[in-house]
Amino acid sequence: MEKTKPLKVLVVSSECAPFAKSGGLGDVIGSLPKVLRDNGVDVRVVLPKYRSINTEHFIGINYLGSFETHLSWRRQPAGILLKDDYVKTYFIENDYYFGREGFYGYGDDNERFAFFCRAVLEMLQFIDFYPDIIHCSDWQTGPICILLKEIYSKFTAYKNIKTLYTIHNLQYQGTFPRETMEMLEIPDYCFGAMEFYGQVSFMKSGLVYADAISTVSETYAEEIKTFQYGYGLDGVMRSRQDRLFGILNGIDYDKNNPETDNRIAVNYNLNSADKKKLNKTELQKQLGLEVKDVPLVSIISRLADQKGLDIVSWVAEEMLNRNVQIVVLGTGEKRLEDFFKGLEWNHRGSVSANIKFDDILAQRIYASSDMFLMPSLFEPCGLGQMFSLRYGTIPIVRKTGGLSDTVTHFNRETKTGNGFVFEHHTADGLMWAFDQALSVYYSDDWKYIVRNAMACDYSWQSSALKYIELYNKIIKEY
Repeated sequence: MEKTKPLKVLVVSSECAPFAKSGGLGDVIGSLPKVLRDNGVDVRVVLPKYRSINTEHFIGINYLGSFETHLSWRRQPAGILLKDDYVKTYFIENDYYFGREGFYGYGDDNERFAFFCRAVLEMLQFIDFYPDIIHCSDWQTGPICILLKEIYSKFTAYKNIKTLYTIHNLQYQGTFPRETMEMLEIPDYCFGAMEFYGQVSFMKSGLVYADAISTVSETYAEEIKTFQYGYGLDGVMRSRQDRLFGILNGIDYDKNNPETDNRIAVNYNLNSADKKKLNKTELQKQLGLEVKDVPLVSIISRLADQKGLDIVSWVAEEMLNRNVQIVVLGTGEKRLEDFFKGLEWNHRGSVSANIKFDDILAQRIYASSDMFLMPSLFEPCGLGQMFSLRYGTIPIVRKTGGLSDTVTHFNRETKTGNGFVFEHHTADGLMWAFDQALSVYYSDDWKYIVRNAMACDYSWQSSALKYIELYNKIIKEY
């Protein structure tokens, strides 16, 4: 009997932890492929070789060679490197485009990621790997979908390759001048499929040309079909709703395990959750907070209004009047960075504002906090609430997107629920949920909600199986 060939998937992304990460995208691409591989998928990952990637990650890496990539009249070399781990990870090397600090935010981002998309497709013949599915993420990879359909599918080796395009955040669309089409060498008749208010949208090219579209929670898949959450692309989403799927993100439960995590001061589990207080004491000492047993409230986030931090800023003083401590970790809008630094200055010993990116400190905060604030205006999925639940830190969230799919309001009568949820994006709504949380904190019910939180399972296993099911559906039906 002939053995079934494994499903072949190439995951294309601008980020992948631990190599390059600025947020949730890096976490997702660093975790999902491993679980796909566990389930028999021949999955590989490709991303740019940024200058900012720690050199220790390139120990034992293989240089496979290079080829020339064309962008209209431009000729640029694309070096291919392979990290041959459990999941094979390829890096596209070009110092002109990626030998810079950070990942995005440059005036030629259109050219940089047009090059990346072209190089990824050229790489397939170079490494002799033709996947069944190319799985693209966010605007940086959108052109792959249109390039494959309009140009590369004319070649025999490429004609059966299908694409899945995943939206991690529809707000960021990669919109550039119309000349970008010429750079990509895409025919003029395709302009309508890429056009966004007279410009070219990398995101839209993925949405229109992908064989299927997924996004990172079921609720967000419904929200982005509305004017409020569609950011001008809601019409496109409605037109493709028969091929739009919501699959909830997960987190790595082995790496993020309070029982074994060596990044935190004291390990604990579901049956010894009271040890969280020991972590709280150590964090208070580390951050210069007054060592006392009061509710420790944390924010680990990109500091932006999208994350609901505008309404946090309106009520932060009121929260502190409830005799709590607040810890903030993240970077973002200068206005919000300055606000939290000022809050720390005015409340020494009660507030710690850490305006930076620090993975280890993040884990210590998750393991030490009592409550986790995530009152987002919108949230495609959100991973912060999943990390907090894993560590028995109770999320206070707004009912939107993935937050709605993962956090349920605690019911004191039935002892069910894993957090506190409010509906409307208002300071009053946030304070209502916050006061609900404090009321439970100072009661015997707190132990029940902590147990409920830690008993949740938002690991990747079930979501990975849904992706495999979707990959097969795309191959057979689309």
